[in-house]
Amino acid sequence: MSNKNIDRISGRVWKFGDNIDTDVIIPGKYLRTTDMSVFASHVMEGTDPQFSKKVQKGDIIVAGKNFGCGSSREQAPLALKHAGVACIVAESFARIFFRNAINVGLPIIEAKVDCEEGDIIEIDLGKGFVKNKDQSYQGTRLPDFLREILVDGGLVEHRKKKALQ
Repeated sequence: MSNKNIDRISGRVWKFGDNIDTDVIIPGKYLRTTDMSVFASHVMEGTDPQFSKKVQKGDIIVAGKNFGCGSSREQAPLALKHAGVACIVAESFARIFFRNAINVGLPIIEAKVDCEEGDIIEIDLGKGFVKNKDQSYQGTRLPDFLREILVDGGLVEHRKKKALQ
């Protein structure tokens, strides 16, 4: 994501409900690897065993409340990112998942959006808006410093860039 404008994202929706926990996002039995393709091939397996075969690069997850609850595993947002998920829209995020997503460079936005699976939605992270068809939904705008981390590709890349300045 380095040098990329992440403020505007659009993609096809995959819908999930409330309390999607990190064990559902990437089951614990796959955590012994550092191979991102393994994470990607088992992402969301706990709730939709076929999700990894259906999701495409640029797709967006829209979920309910408390997305990413459970353990603090950083592998959960990594699995989603490496499966091609461009952004996650949820009514709310578990705080640790929220920060882990930013740290690994996975865009997220808190917003309640009325949509159906398969809809194409547009997200403006810079303004905190999500648009579906003719409806716009105000979400929580990410602070500039968090968007800067996302643009740089995550916290490690962001810190490397800052160290060179």
